[in-house]
Amino acid sequence: MSFLTYLINGLSLGSIYAIIALGYTMVYGIAKMLNFAHGDFIMVGCYVIFTICSTLSGNTFVGIIMAIILCTILGVTTEKVAYRPLRGAASPLAVLITAIGVSYFLENLALLIFGADIKSFSSVVKWNGLSFGDGALKIQGVTIVTIVVSLVILVALQLFIHKTKEGQAMLAVAEDRGAATLMGINVNKTIALTFAIGSALAAIAGALLCSAYPSLSPYTGAMPGIKAFVAAVLGGIGSIPGAMIGGLVLGIIEILSKTYISSQLSDAIVFGILVIVLLVKPTGILGKKIMEKV
Repeated sequence: MSFLTYLINGLSLGSIYAIIALGYTMVYGIAKMLNFAHGDFIMVGCYVIFTICSTLSGNTFVGIIMAIILCTILGVTTEKVAYRPLRGAASPLAVLITAIGVSYFLENLALLIFGADIKSFSSVVKWNGLSFGDGALKIQGVTIVTIVVSLVILVALQLFIHKTKEGQAMLAVAEDRGAATLMGINVNKTIALTFAIGSALAAIAGALLCSAYPSLSPYTGAMPGIKAFVAAVLGGIGSIPGAMIGGLVLGIIEILSKTYISSQLSDAIVFGILVIVLLVKPTGILGKKIMEKV
């Protein structure tokens, strides 16, 4: 297998991390909180697709749509029930601990419903892909679809944020929540919309993740969620283009590390990057330094 193939596979994995990281970075940028249950929203979306495709209609498209709808409802409900009452709490640790609690709740709920057995997940992408040079270079269909979907999502989010009234409201809330309230912006509605978009993206990322790596368990979203958080920090948490760049860089580094160094050390290298970034440039590649008001 050529270096180019490894590079393309890295871009594909990085695109999945980028889609997940967009959810982290939007919630942090606007609500100023880290939703560590975001990775488990991916798992929920995957189980919805798995259930519909294996036991109900068997229609993949219906499964993806239902996963997006249910993950959106889950994200909005979680924000309203678990996070909103703690907004403005004296210690930010209260929100962080609650997010970890939500994560464990969702994982154990999935254990009760589906059991701990690892299930085989059928790819939602049925296209075989493309071959070049008489088969010397073959790119899987799910790889191409993943990269294209991530680019479409990035462009769509940028247009939504900068060209719509709701997107402008998000920017205003991210800049100064108090001033946004005085301008007549409904902060609760804006943050709920942010969670809705981030959770919908988690469902899409889950469908692509389980299509590329066809297995499913209650802990499916845990490690990709943590690595996507690293990608968001690497790119500059709070920055949408930064999340995209961070995800792509991390995916390429992980695949090349597994190939040329050691598959056992690849995770250590990924988390080592987080440590280096926090030491050298805590704001990440595209992040901005925030001045604290006193």
